[in-house]
Amino acid sequence: MCYVVDQLGKLGFVTVKKMFGGASIYYEGLIFGILADDILYFKVDDFNKSDYIMAGMKPFKPFDDKPMLMPYYEVPVDILENREQLAEWAMKSLMVSRNNPPNFKKRKVAKEKEWCSLD
Repeated sequence: MCYVVDQLGKLGFVTVKKMFGGASIYYEGLIFGILADDILYFKVDDFNKSDYIMAGMKPFKPFDDKPMLMPYYEVPVDILENREQLAEWAMKSLMVSRNNPPNFKKRKVAKEKEWCSLD
C-alpha cells in the first residue's frame, strides 16, 4: 500500500481508507482507486476504459462467485512502476470520478407502525 501511495506522489496528497479487506484511494475527497489483493484498480468510464482494455487489463470483480463487476480496471504493472504515467492515468480516473459522482439512493424511512395490545 505504501508503495502505491509513494508512486502517486506526483498527484499530491492522497488518502487511503481501509474497506472490505482492501482499501480505497482518494484525492481531495474523490475516490478514484481501489487496492484489493495487492492489485491497484482505477475508476473507468467511456473516457478512459479503452486504455485498460488495450493493455489487456481486467475489471474489478469483488466476488468470485458473483457476476458483479465494478467500474474499476486493473492498472498495468508498467504504468504502476512509472510515476509520471501513473499520475496521468490517475488524473483520468479523477476526471471520471468528478464526472460521475456517487449516486446515493435516498433511503426511504420506514414509517413507525402503531402497535396495539390485545388486553
